[in-house]
Amino acid sequence: MPAPVNHLKSRLARGEMLRGLWVCLGSDTVTEIAGHAGFDWCLIDGEHGAYDPTMIRRQLMILEGTPAEAVVRVPVNADWVLKQVLDLGAQSVMVPMINSAAEARAAVAACKYPPDGIRGIGGATTRASGFGAFDGYTGTANDQIAVFLQVETQAGLDDLEGIASTEGVDCVFIGPSDLSADMGYRDDPDAPQVWAAITDAVKKIRAAGKPAGIICPRAHHAAMIEAGVTFLGLGHDTGTMTRALRALIAEA
Repeated sequence: MPAPVNHLKSRLARGEMLRGLWVCLGSDTVTEIAGHAGFDWCLIDGEHGAYDPTMIRRQLMILEGTPAEAVVRVPVNADWVLKQVLDLGAQSVMVPMINSAAEARAAVAACKYPPDGIRGIGGATTRASGFGAFDGYTGTANDQIAVFLQVETQAGLDDLEGIASTEGVDCVFIGPSDLSADMGYRDDPDAPQVWAAITDAVKKIRAAGKPAGIICPRAHHAAMIEAGVTFLGLGHDTGTMTRALRALIAEA
């Protein structure tokens, strides 16, 4: 039996507009609700969320029972971290703080089995292979792994063409919060200079033949879609719950 088909990767390659939610709280129930809410994908935030490998595995299992596809953001571009998350069963991973084509190549290599990369083979011990039930997993997994790279510094923008043209990259995702801070606008993330740079970056990503992604406030959604974004983060569970609870008490 081959590796399971990554439908998110297929839809992304077809140019579909895919809208999703960051899940940061680590709550099984909140993630299950989000998975059934109508989002195309939910991102398990292993960079800033309160997740360890066991919790990531639980979140993956929960999302498999919903229509939403799972993406896991790892905390750092490190081969052993990516290997662990992939072995847990993630098929779509997001790698933060990619600043060069060399870092992009390293991230892709960490996600692919030899000869295409350096991912270690765990065999029948991993959830990814169905604990041995998918006897053809190793030979088919590479084609089903989706690699999302986050560009969120000026250095990343300076080498954007190299990052986006790296073989094996499935989507380049702009991180506006870190980018605005790195550009000198930490306390003014809506500065026109920031969004001009982001719009230009999205166009360069698309010109390189890759899908572009971003998470941003609603006020920027239309402009980002017009620029060419097809992988759009609408928000996160933390902010959504915070706003709803504050509105509830304010109305009381």
